[in-house]
Amino acid sequence: MTIRQGDDEERSAVLLLSGGLDSMVTAAIARERGFSVHALTVDYGQRHRLELESAREITKRLRLTDQVEIQLDLRKFGGSALTDSIDVPKGGVGTDIPVTYVPARNLVFLALTAAFAEARGSSDLFIGVNALDYSGYPDCRPEFISAFTAAATLGTKAGVEGRGFAVHAPLQHMTKADIARECVRLDLDPAWSWSCYDPTDDGLACGSCDSCRLRKKGFAEAGLVDSTRYAT
Repeated sequence: MTIRQGDDEERSAVLLLSGGLDSMVTAAIARERGFSVHALTVDYGQRHRLELESAREITKRLRLTDQVEIQLDLRKFGGSALTDSIDVPKGGVGTDIPVTYVPARNLVFLALTAAFAEARGSSDLFIGVNALDYSGYPDCRPEFISAFTAAATLGTKAGVEGRGFAVHAPLQHMTKADIARECVRLDLDPAWSWSCYDPTDDGLACGSCDSCRLRKKGFAEAGLVDSTRYAT
């Protein structure tokens, strides 16, 4: 599915748009920096499918250039509470990598983003990873982003021809409170985005999974209101 909007007069970039708070703020930052934004959203069989609706809403609200949504059913691999019949933990953010980690997700998704960017003639990729207030996923760390940038440049026609990629991760070193403040500064409604891993049957954020806890903590520490509706 492709939603086309606007034009390509500006410098173009490709954004990995999940529909979550971080990717929404990243999209607005990319627009603020003068990029026309091509959004890539991956339907990977995630249990929190409401984020796909949020990605479409964000595309419209921010007037992104277009959105391409592709299907890649990672349920066939399993191995994660987001793609398999494993309970989403609700006991608080721990120190170990949690079962909500999807094996190599950002590695796979950034590879798709680089392919989309090369097809669009873009050299700039945006991703909303964060390595401060996060669940400890290894594919959110600066070392991974740096290594991927080098690999994408080596493994593409664009890179061989001297048009390598720049991977922008503007939230990389922000706390969730910083991200909440950016959300307000950029005049975004938090409710446009979706973060919860385990929504209720009536479409509320659970309020107890790692993602909900980190999001609520960020807005609370920033002294700001999160307009998302939580079950708890």
